[in-house]
Amino acid sequence: MTTSQSPQPPHAADGPVVRTAAGAVRGLREDGLAVFRGIPFAEPPVGEARFAAPLRARPWEGTREAYAFGPPPPQDLGIQGRTGVLETPEGDDWLTVNVWSPEPDPAARRPVMVWIYGGAYKLGHSGSPGYDARRIARDGDVVVVTLNYRVGMEGFAQIEGAPANRGLLDQVAALEWVRENITAFGGDPDQVTVFGESAGGGSVAALLAMPRARGLFRRAIAQSVPGTFFSAELAADIAQALAAEAGLSPTRSGLAATDPRRLTEVGQSLGVKMAQYIGRWGRIAPTLTPFSPVVDGEVLPTTPWQAVASGAARDVDLLVGHNRDEYRLFLVMGGMYGKITEEQATGALRLFAPGGEAGVHAYREAFPGASPDELYERVQTDWLFGMPSLRLAEAQAAAGGRAHLYELTWGAPGNGGLLGACHGLDIPLLFGTFDADLGGLLWAGTDVTPEAETLSARFRTAWTAFARTGDPGWPEFDLEDRLTQVLDTSPAVTPYPEERSRKLWEGHEFTPAPLLG
Repeated sequence: MTTSQSPQPPHAADGPVVRTAAGAVRGLREDGLAVFRGIPFAEPPVGEARFAAPLRARPWEGTREAYAFGPPPPQDLGIQGRTGVLETPEGDDWLTVNVWSPEPDPAARRPVMVWIYGGAYKLGHSGSPGYDARRIARDGDVVVVTLNYRVGMEGFAQIEGAPANRGLLDQVAALEWVRENITAFGGDPDQVTVFGESAGGGSVAALLAMPRARGLFRRAIAQSVPGTFFSAELAADIAQALAAEAGLSPTRSGLAATDPRRLTEVGQSLGVKMAQYIGRWGRIAPTLTPFSPVVDGEVLPTTPWQAVASGAARDVDLLVGHNRDEYRLFLVMGGMYGKITEEQATGALRLFAPGGEAGVHAYREAFPGASPDELYERVQTDWLFGMPSLRLAEAQAAAGGRAHLYELTWGAPGNGGLLGACHGLDIPLLFGTFDADLGGLLWAGTDVTPEAETLSARFRTAWTAFARTGDPGWPEFDLEDRLTQVLDTSPAVTPYPEERSRKLWEGHEFTPAPLLG
């Protein structure tokens, strides 16, 4: 582990210095904030620590330069930026945190927001430009922490001889680092809010159910929660297939000698041909990701919905929601939008709708006149993100906890508005990072309008108010009125807008995905 990074930015020597439990770190002054990047919260998980639970970072002498983001964890598909693969540092210090603070004064005791990135549990990096947290920290007068965690084979494959859900354990270790160190950065360890989107939202949901995470945060914001959690049997079968791709055994000893970056290629190779496993893996096969949290009975004893319904998170304030057109992004990216046939729509309904064949008819009756594209998109939006997010709010309300629900209905302006309120649109709106439009889809051919800036500010106001008080500015969700904040040009509080979908999924339990045969 190195204690410095180079070259030094201008005026780095005048940067703020904070002493953590492991040693002193020097950050930078940027836009009125104190910013620290690449602080290790755990030892590099390589060598003897490979596939193990995270180990506490060793102390260092002197002052460590916290100027640059740490290297991303190994992952398939690479790290994509606006114009291609980002410049990222090399090394194995994957497990690092970054801090944006209005002022690193221990007496300040500001609310703390800890961001967990998404990426289908197989990619992601806290140093991605879209996660630059300066506007959240500055506009909301809060301390923001972002973190890296292991993804793909390193973080989520079910490996014999290794703990399950290592990526989730990394997140717990980062939250323990926050509890121990954030006061020195001006934050209040008793006012911590975890927030994340997609796989990050699923991670937040998982943390609600994890005994090891209890007491590490007071509030939680789960954006677009995926419904994909694996049973131990399914995860083991997928791990067997992953190892077979590399000609290895799905054990810690069998995989530890293989370069981590070689294993990312294995995950990518299996991902593109998962459809052939549909008879064994069911709904999971078309998702193109062989990784998800595993309900192993120890690290993650139950699904988030079961845990929350039983009262496990009753003392945690919850803000949860989804986007109206979540699955549209994947249709457009896959070149499928406008090309779905009746056969494909029926196949998707049969696979994803509750009730199988009965679900096919129920969806067609609920959405009369819907095109094949609309049915194909609707059922996958519902199954993958919409209903899991709604059900988390319902579980919290049923258990007597506080929940607030939202739906984003404002559409991305790029590509003639083709994407609608698609998956991931909430990230640039929340962070205000419009110039980090990954893939150039959301704002392609358009400028950021005053309307977008207004909605972006509204996101930050609501999220940071929730982190400070537990109230984002609209009524609590309950099982009678189901009041929901609709985020659009003209925001409004209404009964849950997707009532047809809600009724179709009423009574459906989001259980761990099983191994079918």
